[in-house]
Order: sequence, then structure tokens, then C-alpha cells
Amino acid sequence: MSLAQVQSPFSIEDRAWRATLIAVACLTVARIAALFATPLELYPDEAQYWLWSRALAFGYFSKPPMIAWLIWLTTKLGGDAEAWVRLSAPLLHGLTALMIHRIARRLYGGWTGLTAAAIYSLMPGVVLSSGLIATDAPLLFFLSLTIWAYVDLREATAPRRYFVAAGMGLALGLAFLSKYAAIYALGSIVIHFAVSREGRRRWCPAAAVLFVTALVLTLAPNLAWNAAHHFSTVKHTASNANWGAHRLFNFRELIEFVGSQFGVFGPVPFAVLVGGAIWLGAKRRLASPDLLLLCFAAPPLILVAGEAFVSRANANWAGAAFVAGSALVAAWLSRWNARRWLLAGLGFQALFALFFMVCMVSPRVADAVGLSNGFKRVRGWEQTVQAIVDRTREEQALHGGVTSVAMDDRFVYNAAAYYGRAYFGQPGAPPLKMWVHEAHPQNQAETEAPLTAAFGRRALIVSLEGGYRPEIEQDFQHSGDLQIARVRLDRKRTRRIDLFIAEGFRPLPRDPITGLPPEPKRRPE
Repeated sequence: MSLAQVQSPFSIEDRAWRATLIAVACLTVARIAALFATPLELYPDEAQYWLWSRALAFGYFSKPPMIAWLIWLTTKLGGDAEAWVRLSAPLLHGLTALMIHRIARRLYGGWTGLTAAAIYSLMPGVVLSSGLIATDAPLLFFLSLTIWAYVDLREATAPRRYFVAAGMGLALGLAFLSKYAAIYALGSIVIHFAVSREGRRRWCPAAAVLFVTALVLTLAPNLAWNAAHHFSTVKHTASNANWGAHRLFNFRELIEFVGSQFGVFGPVPFAVLVGGAIWLGAKRRLASPDLLLLCFAAPPLILVAGEAFVSRANANWAGAAFVAGSALVAAWLSRWNARRWLLAGLGFQALFALFFMVCMVSPRVADAVGLSNGFKRVRGWEQTVQAIVDRTREEQALHGGVTSVAMDDRFVYNAAAYYGRAYFGQPGAPPLKMWVHEAHPQNQAETEAPLTAAFGRRALIVSLEGGYRPEIEQDFQHSGDLQIARVRLDRKRTRRIDLFIAEGFRPLPRDPITGLPPEPKRRPE
């Protein structure tokens, strides 16, 4: 055997890694450029995360703290513009793609790693997630670190195995601090231990103790925060499942959820993942690396599909499946020599990624093809808030001001906090408050800034679409001076806000069973 033959496997692996680095770097740069070029505004949940980042904590009402920490970091570097709020999303997805390459390379080889990184990077869910800031990007990154460490645990020997086990506990803990869907990965480790002899060989008592210790220590501050705040984040996460609110055996929800996964992961990758798992599992032809990855990919899909069947499920709730799923699909397509299917799937998803970036930079393209509805929640917020600021200034100039500006919708509150930061953040500006609809707060704004009698002496009320205006009016002694502002979102859609002065806040008792205010007598417009 010649020296060139001995070196060739290593050079192939290196070429695959270099190709992955170049491809991921170019795609990430393009995504960042689109962030800085887009005229699209922050989605109100993104504005909420930005608001959280102004006061760092170990937890928040509806999410763990990682999202706020990331926004704090990027906005400290570049300022509070939308692109800097969102910057960590494309960076983290790029890093996740590189980690997926390393996972697949260790299990199957370098070119499978390149394919896996491409499948993940062009996954429609990742394409959309790279254009906004949400909890999925950090969750998937830290899950990829967890799986990489778990794969490495098999080959590591003491004392390196102990460091890998502790690092895996740290990575999984950070995944939990990003989104509680990280619990699927913990279950996956347990399942792999139970069904695979190779999985049991990964562990020794010392490694298990170090893993659990690192995980618990990483989670401890968030657990302490939850305990001090009546486990609000945990309760909110559980309430999202909405068990019992729908009839059991909801076939329509199940079918819609499964269908949505073709859109999240991509038509070809999802078909290969499900079809390959069923076919190879039935024939008991799963290789050892296949079983490992399937233990990480299957639980989120199966459990969230079950949740859809008995209640409801959002399309992105099973996103944790697709870190391992990308490597698994790449391995199967390579093993089956299904190059045409691979190229067709990646080509379709690349076209979607390109189209989405074009729509980001020029939303009129989405309008022209009838997709403007998909962008309505990232448009018109700055104009909406400007209408609120203008009315507030008018009241200050003509009537001596108001004691607060109170909203009946958390989206408007979050948008006002972000897009009105130059005005409402000034000394002497009225504070932003939330009129609490039910007996108990239902979101962070209602928890942290509820409207009270002191701030409701003379409040400017902002009612989105005027939906709760009758209920709000009956919580005050007097109300009037109604002004209706409309902001055009596209050629067909507008956003309406009702602005009116309300004085003497004395909220009526809420129903002890439903938590709702008494039904108001509706007055004609």
C-alpha cells in the first residue's frame, strides 16, 4: 500500500469538512446580510424577548432565560436595531450545522457529514428560524452539542470520558435553559440505554454521576427562579399543551401535525426519516449508529404526535427530532445510493431558502404571489406605536398628560416597549401598563406591569381591534374621547387600534370560576 493510499481517507475527510465549513459560512453570511437588509419589523414575541433582555434573570414568565441572554449579548455589541436582536439565530443555526457534520462524520464518514449539514441548513424550519429570534435556535445548538458528546462518550477512555460526560451534562442543561423541549434528549439517553447494549457500554458509575451533577448544577438557578415565582414557566409550558380543552382522539389535529412536518423538515427528508425508520425497524436492520440517532429523533415526533391526537400541537414542537434526524437521513440516502432523491430534496429546499431571503429583503415579492398573510405580524408595528405616541403627546400638550398608557393585548404592549423605547423610556413619560382581562395574569406583561388604581386615574387605553373595549370601559368610572387608528399592512389588511381616555380605574370582580369579567352590555358603534 502506497503512502498516498494510506493518506487518502484522511484527505477525503478533510475535504468534506472544508466543503462543509465553506458552504455553511456562505449561507450564514447571506442570512445575516438579509437580516440587515430586511424592512420587516420584530414579531411581538421577539419584542418581548428583547424586553426581557433589559433585565437579565434566570427565568421569565413563559420561557427559560437563554433567549434573553443571547439578545442582551448581541444588542450590547451592536445596538437595539432589529438585525442585532435577531443576530444570534443564524449564527447558532450555522454552528449547529457544523456540529451535525461532526456527529455524522464520527458515525458514518465525512461526506455523510456534509450531506447532513446541508439537509439541516436547508430545512424549511431552519430557513424560517434563521430570520427571527426564538428559542429553537439555541435549543437545537445545545442539543447538537449534547448528541456529539454522547457519540464521543463511547470511544472516550478515562479520564477523558469523565470530562465528556460532564460536558454533556452542561450542554443538556444549557438546552433546558433554552427550551424545556430538551427533556426529549434526556428521555432519548434513557431509551438508548434500555434498548442497546452498546448504549449501556457508554456509561460507568463515575461518568453517570458527573453527567447528572453537571446537568443539575446548570439547571439549579432556573429551578430556584421558578420556585420563587410559583413555577410560572413550568406552568405556562404545561398549559400550552392544553390537555382536556379538546375532545380526545382528534384525528384532524394528528393529520395536520404530521403533514406539517413535511413542511418543517422538508418533503424528502421527512419521508425518508419516517419510511426508513418503519422499514428498517420492521426488518430489524438498523445499524448501531442508526439506532442511536433514532433514539434521539423518534421520541419528539411520537410524543408530540400523541399530544396532537389528544389535544393540539404546533408544527415546531417536534423540532428537537431533526438534529439527529438530519444525520440519520443523510446516512440512509447515502447507503441507498439515492443521489437523485437527495439532490431533488435539497434543490427544492434551496429554492425555498432563496425565495424566503428574497421575501425578507423585498416583502413586495410575497405580496405579489399572495403570501402577504405570512408576514402580517412583522409589519406595521412601528406605525402602530407611533400612533400611540402621538396621542400620548397630544394628551400631554392639551390636557396635562395621562397617568399611564394601558394595553389590552400583549402584542401591542411588547411592540410599544420596543418601538416606543425612545419616547416611553424618557423621564416623565407615562408608564406602559397592561389591563388584566382575567382574574389572574396570563402573560409576563400582565404579571410585571398590571394596571392599578394609582396608574388608572387617567389612562390612555389602547385596545387592539377594539375587541375588549366594552369590558375595559366598565372597569372605569368614565371613558370617552375615542380615536380609531388604522395602519395598513398590505393591500388587503389593516391593523386597527382604539385609543380612548378612561378615568377612575375600579375593576369589577372577575367570575370565580371562569376568571372572566362580567359580560358587558354592548353599545352600538
